[in-house]
Amino acid sequence: MKTLTIRNVTPKLADALEKEKHRLGTSMNSTVLHLLRESLDLNEHGGRWTNGLERFAGTWSEEEFEEFERNTAIFSVIDEEIWK
Repeated sequence: MKTLTIRNVTPKLADALEKEKHRLGTSMNSTVLHLLRESLDLNEHGGRWTNGLERFAGTWSEEEFEEFERNTAIFSVIDEEIWK
């Protein structure tokens, strides 16, 4: 295994890495390794990390999208009687 030292890390980058570290719940070293593997398509699963939903992105036709919008419009309606 190789050891690397990274110099000239700006405060903005350091803050972003710290936030990502907390989001992932890992050490700084693990976070940086994760980000490097992901950006270089070298993760353990043979490619970029995915949450499994990638295959659905952009697959709806315009008609399917409009139908979804019509069928879910009720979810944005507030029932004033309930919230009194």
